[in-house]
Formats: sequence, C-alpha cells, structure tokens
Amino acid sequence: MRSHNQRQLHRFKAFIDNLIFVVLLLPSATILGQRSTPASPAAAAGAQAKITITTALVVLPVNVTDSNGAFVSGLTVHNFKVFEDGRQQEITLFKEEDTPVTVGLVVDHSYSMGPKLSAVSLAVNAFAHSSNQQDEMFVVDFNENISVELMRGKPFTHDEAELQQALSAVSAHGQTALYDAVIEGLTHVELGQWDKKALIIVSDGGDNASHATFSELLALAQQSHVVIYSIGLVDEAGEEENPRVLKKLSNATGGITFLTKQSDKAAKFTKQIARDLREQYTLGYVPAIKSSRDSFRKIVVQVSSLNAQKLRVRTRPGYLPNGTKSQSAQTLGGPR
Repeated sequence: MRSHNQRQLHRFKAFIDNLIFVVLLLPSATILGQRSTPASPAAAAGAQAKITITTALVVLPVNVTDSNGAFVSGLTVHNFKVFEDGRQQEITLFKEEDTPVTVGLVVDHSYSMGPKLSAVSLAVNAFAHSSNQQDEMFVVDFNENISVELMRGKPFTHDEAELQQALSAVSAHGQTALYDAVIEGLTHVELGQWDKKALIIVSDGGDNASHATFSELLALAQQSHVVIYSIGLVDEAGEEENPRVLKKLSNATGGITFLTKQSDKAAKFTKQIARDLREQYTLGYVPAIKSSRDSFRKIVVQVSSLNAQKLRVRTRPGYLPNGTKSQSAQTLGGPR
C-alpha cells in the first residue's frame, strides 16, 4: 500500500511539473507568434504572416495642413470622419499631442553611396536632434548584406552618438538589397513600444541583390501600420537608381518622398520628417472582422474646420488585412 501511494504521489508531482512547464511556455509562445523575427530577409519575404497587424485597432497618423502647408492644430475628434471601403467607422483612439514614435533609419551602404555617407551622417544627427526625446530609434545598414545594428546591445536608442556609431558600422561597398533591408526594418520596428511607427529610407532606390520582390515588400508595408518616408539621393549618372520605388512605398503608407541630386540637403529633409512626425493627429478604429483573404481596404479621412477653410489631409490610403497578397508589381507599375 505504501509503495502504491508513493507511486501515485510521484505521478502527481510529475503531472504538476508538466502543467507548470506548459503554463510558463504559453506566454512565450504567444509573444513569439506576434513578434517573431525572420532569420533572414528572404525568410521574411516568404512568410508574410510574420509581420502582421497584431491588434484589431487600425492606427492612422493624420497630417492636416492649410492652403499654405502649415499644420492645423486645435482640432477635436468631432472634426474627423474615417471611412473604410465607404463605411464610416467609429473613432476609438484620438490624440492631438506630439506622441513618441518608433522609427528605423534604413541606410544604403552600397558602393554608389560612398561619397554621400558623410552627408547622411549629418542628416541622421539632424533628425535625432529634432525629434521627440521619447522616440526610440534603430539603424538598418545594408548593401548586399543586411545588418540591424544594436546600440550597445540595445534594440533602440535616442542617443545621437550611439546612432552615429551604428551608422558607421558598415563601409560603403558591394551591391544593393533595398527590398530585403526595408523588410528587415518592418520586422524590427514592430518590436517597439509606441503605436506610431515609421521608417526613413536613405538610398538611391536601386536594387540588384534582394531575394524579395517589390510586390512582396509592398504587401508587407500595406499590412503594417508603418509610415515610410524616403530620401532619394539620385544622380544623373546612376544607371541602377530607381526613385519610383521610394515614391510608391511612401505613397502607399502615408509618408513623403524627397528627391535630390545634392546629398547635403539630406539634413534639411530629415528635419522636415521629424517635424512631420510631431505635427500629427493619431486616430484609431476597430474595423469589421472579415475574411483573411479580403482585398485591399481603402481608407478615407475627412476633416472639417469651424471657419470653413479648405484643409489638406494626408494619411495612408488603406491597408491589406493579414494574409492578403498584394497586387502584382506589374499592375502597380513597379519592378519585380
């Protein structure tokens, strides 16, 4: 009898140990399912569900300007209407103040960017100096290889010196894997704590080394809540430059593209981007639950003013629900 009781006690302890292990494992499995990071850009491109809208809330950074391009402040939630596929949505999130942002700097270090990197370094300093002190930033350096730089072991920083060190970790050489680098940026930015998320691409727009196609990248960008800004440092002699790619990514996510042949203007543009991120309203709504195979959902934001002045509104034109494939790049006029 004693031996039998001992065996039962042993089995019970084993059961409890297994139960504790499963309970402890579940939160980790949930987190990994929401924030999993692909081992490589190619893996990210082949597994689009890795970068998803992990909450039902659709977050919209909205810029409102007057006819002179000046930011219009003082609006309330009652001045805004949000429509998804023609149906008005209930606004459940509204912020007017300068809210912090998680932002990634995706910087081209291919051979053609060599003479421009000193100007890019000044531009990054200008952005960090002009941004919100609570912003969290990171750097993705890329040529044909992709590197998400850790600032003293940290995934994010606001320290200008740490950003500069991350920016100079790779010298300018090799080919250009732009699409893979932006996918890596879309992956890493999801690890940030803030609702507002953005990427700033500094490149000439060319790509000759990515595993991902442009249509795969575009689909991931449209599935995310990330606003993509781009600074195209173009050159008439640049045969592989393709600033159209930068424009398409920015337009699809509610960002802005700046193109210039003078790399020393990059600092001016990063200051404008920092101001654009600060002068925003943040709106959110919970859309109707539809099939995961839904097509692109079109978003329209309307704004009214008390004095009936004409206002200009900029936000993302829509998004792809999780699991939806983008239109072909050929239909969109982009590269494969």
